[in-house]
Amino acid sequence: MKDSLLSNPNICYNSIKGVEFVQFSNLKKYDDLIRHGFTTRIGGVSTGECCSLNLGFNRKDTRENVEENYRRVAQALNIKVENMVFSNQVHDNKIRIVNEEDRGKGIIFESDIIGFDGLVTNKREVALVTFYADCVPVFFFDPVKRVTAASHSGWRGTVKRISSVTLDMMNSQFKTNKEDVEIAIGPSIGKCCFEVGSEVYREFRNEFSWIDEYASEKINGKYYLNLQGIIKKTLIASGAVEDKICLSNVCTKCNKDIFYSHRGDCGKTGSLAGIIQLI
Repeated sequence: MKDSLLSNPNICYNSIKGVEFVQFSNLKKYDDLIRHGFTTRIGGVSTGECCSLNLGFNRKDTRENVEENYRRVAQALNIKVENMVFSNQVHDNKIRIVNEEDRGKGIIFESDIIGFDGLVTNKREVALVTFYADCVPVFFFDPVKRVTAASHSGWRGTVKRISSVTLDMMNSQFKTNKEDVEIAIGPSIGKCCFEVGSEVYREFRNEFSWIDEYASEKINGKYYLNLQGIIKKTLIASGAVEDKICLSNVCTKCNKDIFYSHRGDCGKTGSLAGIIQLI
């Protein structure tokens, strides 16, 4: 499966000292301004169901293993572990503004960032960290006002338009012009694999009149949903520029040899991380 990732024009698949991670073509243009990456499951020291680059302290793994994995990721991305700020995700659409005082929360110190699925900052060397194992990672960068953001968009967050809420907060709090923002929608469970029941489909239908552009019905009353496509459409409707949205089109379940996948691994899996930092 890795060959398909290597040939994907929207992403850059990298390996540094054995740590393998994904970057996005539109954000790579700003390597002099930001560091960013979406991790894989390859390059760490974890074992068992979390093998090998697990970044979730709440998984079946030792703290020592996860801390070593963070050190390896930090070295690969050329950032500092102590600059990281963790989200605490509850599948909602709440966004937290963070700054220098929040560095280390969730990894070095106990965190008071509770119930937030997105993080935003305009401060240098504050690394925003969000977590995934099929849900959709969304990265934001305003190169004019120098603002970064990351949001965790599971199906509930997608229905609640968390990515649009993030974009609105960048605009309201930091005067971001939405048309300036580069956005990357990273690997997640794809339409090929994201099967839901009629009750979930109805929630999307109630929120998005156009949902059938991104849904397919099965004979047994189940539906397949394209979360990445839905997020992109809601962002464009919120003022983002289509040409500045990088859609990965990568399915984590189809590529569960490379990415942790809750569905693909039947719930016995580790955590991926999305990381973005102003430098």
